[in-house]
Amino acid sequence: MKEILSISSAQLKRIVAMKEQIEKLQSQLQAAVTDSAPAGKAAPKKRTMSLAARRKIAAAARARWAKVKGTAKAAPKKRTMSLAARRKISAAAKARWAKIKGTAKAAPKKRTMSMAARRKIAAAARARWARVRAEKKA
Repeated sequence: MKEILSISSAQLKRIVAMKEQIEKLQSQLQAAVTDSAPAGKAAPKKRTMSLAARRKIAAAARARWAKVKGTAKAAPKKRTMSLAARRKISAAAKARWAKIKGTAKAAPKKRTMSMAARRKIAAAARARWARVRAEKKA
């Protein structure tokens, strides 16, 4: 305690200046540690919204306000395409791709059986089952 009392004012001022400098450096060190992300962990990515999504949200907000204010304007009617038109466009696109690929695939012809052949097979099946039933009874 006696040593502190024996310090001159110039030395005391120098000690105070050094203490302030140490505190300033500590605060800078603390700021540097907290600002930088820890190694190994990436900073979370900022989510962005597409322009179309923002426009949809804005349109919905305008519609809500118009409803509140009572000045709702009619939305333009959405245009639709007929089924026949969609099929026509689809067929044209398939033809274009077939032309590009150089392979115009024709659907395989479906094989059919004549009515006489069907009857002949059915009669044979009935005869087989009749034979099986007869053997069970015997």
